[in-house]
Amino acid sequence: MVVFATSLTACERLGNGSADVVSQIKQKAIENLVFVDGGTFKLGDVGHPNGSPYVVLTDHARPTVEVSVDSYSISKYETTWGEMHVYYEKLGRFSLYEGSLYDKKFIAEPSQDPLSPYFYLKPARTPNYHEAEGYCAWLGDQTGLPFALPTEAQWEFAARSRGSNVPFATNTGVADNDTYLQRPRQYIDPSIPPSGNMLSHSSLVMERRPVGSYPPNPIGLHDMSGNVAEWTQDWFQKDYYQHAPHNDPRGPLKPIDPDSPEKTVRDWAGHGDHVGGNATVFARSGVPVSAGGNGFRCVVNHPKPINR
Repeated sequence: MVVFATSLTACERLGNGSADVVSQIKQKAIENLVFVDGGTFKLGDVGHPNGSPYVVLTDHARPTVEVSVDSYSISKYETTWGEMHVYYEKLGRFSLYEGSLYDKKFIAEPSQDPLSPYFYLKPARTPNYHEAEGYCAWLGDQTGLPFALPTEAQWEFAARSRGSNVPFATNTGVADNDTYLQRPRQYIDPSIPPSGNMLSHSSLVMERRPVGSYPPNPIGLHDMSGNVAEWTQDWFQKDYYQHAPHNDPRGPLKPIDPDSPEKTVRDWAGHGDHVGGNATVFARSGVPVSAGGNGFRCVVNHPKPINR
């Protein structure tokens, strides 16, 4: 299983904020980048071969719009508990959540135990959008590279292996869901080896697989279908595809409802939403920026490969 090459070695104590640990996070962040050559594709629910939509919420995912995206690089893995803990400690973020039982579980101390839901190589679940955005910005400060959260268009282009007409971001383009969480909660056993090619289960269960446990999609990206849902940088607009610019779309300029600002979350398979096509790569919806529980990965907005 490739997961143990994705971050720091198991004998290292993540979370001490030391210069050595930060240096290794920087190195791995660059090593784990996958270059995505830009191109043109149909953003949105392209539909089954017979033309019927995958997603029931068609006003969110249709009509499709042909867009072009510039070249960029994206992390092959979701950001981990161990990596986030270093960021929180280095920037003094823990004090913001003292006394908050709801948020505390999203900044839990990473564990060295692979059976723990907080194992340091399992995907982080942030207490809100701002911490995901902050982590990518921090990586940018540390590396001098333009790290950021992906736009919706960047996320979908990469998940669909440069815009291929596939419903899942798996090695085959179809879903073969790991069954180990699909049992009464008290019988979940994290020691069961991974099966299938993705993991989709209720967001109410904290347990997930370490990043990279399943085969990557054809361009080398793991867990863009399943494990955890992922933040993008775009403000959410239900009918955005009707208004999206054709060149490098980046979402509305401001929240549609300033009193309840929402960012677009992708990969709803990470929430276990199988109904109505929501486990496919086409599902999208808005989530309040203050909401916890979503993961993320970062991109580098540069037209050339970074790690070659």
